[in-house]
Amino acid sequence: MRLGFVLGEMATGLRRNFTMSVAVVLVTMVSLFFFGTGLLVQKQVGILKGEWYDRVQVSVFLCGDTSPTDRCPSGSITDAQRTALREQLQADPRVERVYYESQQQALDNFKEQSTPAVTDNLTADQLPESFRIRLNDPQQYKEVSADYETAVGVEDVPDQRAILQPLFTVLDVATNIALGLAALMLLCSMMLVSTTIRLTAFSRRRETTIMRLVGASRALIQLPFVLEGVVASLIGGVLASGALWAMVNFGVSRLQNRPGFTTRLIDTSDVLTQTGPVIIGVGVVFAIIASLFSLRRWLKV
Repeated sequence: MRLGFVLGEMATGLRRNFTMSVAVVLVTMVSLFFFGTGLLVQKQVGILKGEWYDRVQVSVFLCGDTSPTDRCPSGSITDAQRTALREQLQADPRVERVYYESQQQALDNFKEQSTPAVTDNLTADQLPESFRIRLNDPQQYKEVSADYETAVGVEDVPDQRAILQPLFTVLDVATNIALGLAALMLLCSMMLVSTTIRLTAFSRRRETTIMRLVGASRALIQLPFVLEGVVASLIGGVLASGALWAMVNFGVSRLQNRPGFTTRLIDTSDVLTQTGPVIIGVGVVFAIIASLFSLRRWLKV
């Protein structure tokens, strides 16, 4: 009987305040959609960092005729220095594989990646030969670079990760903006839920007063109002999850299926198994908090 009473009171409240309930659903949906988008962007940034950082190789550029240094007084690395450096790299336990790139190979690779206007007047002797190193653990990039940048015959060991860092900085900023907007919208959603529950409690003040006089517990009085906010937020969370699923399925997945696109992107399983349950849970928890806060003062009267 208590369960039937609670559900009946909840249905009555939703029906009496239908317009406000719809507003709660829509505001909750938008706020949770922003929140879910921020979570998905954050996950995608993590995927990109893992994949792209793993693909980055350590490039050890060797001294050439055009670049005399203290480590190469004659300007060009000798055969003995090149052989010793290769053996040192191959013996390094942090190194998985060592590739040698000659000046001609460097020119051919550069031509494949650039336009003829840039490469027409370029010759092989203008580019350095190098060793390309793949590491067992890409996180050891800085340590390996520091060890070999002072080696005999080495001109430079550039930090290729620094090239990717600006991109990830932009993505991190975009994630923070999305999460900031989501936090603002969630605050608006809590305020709207709180206002709706107060209006509902005010419209049923006679019933709640009688219930208090006959000895009804606080939990029994509060539960119908709390469930109203929970149901509205739950519907909003489900709609937000559906919108995120549609965005990923009809937008991101099409990009993934393009020929030649090899980077792994988020998919609908990330929405269904991770982001969706999280945003629905957050919406429900926020609705409970807002409902209890708005009823605390009312039940003291």
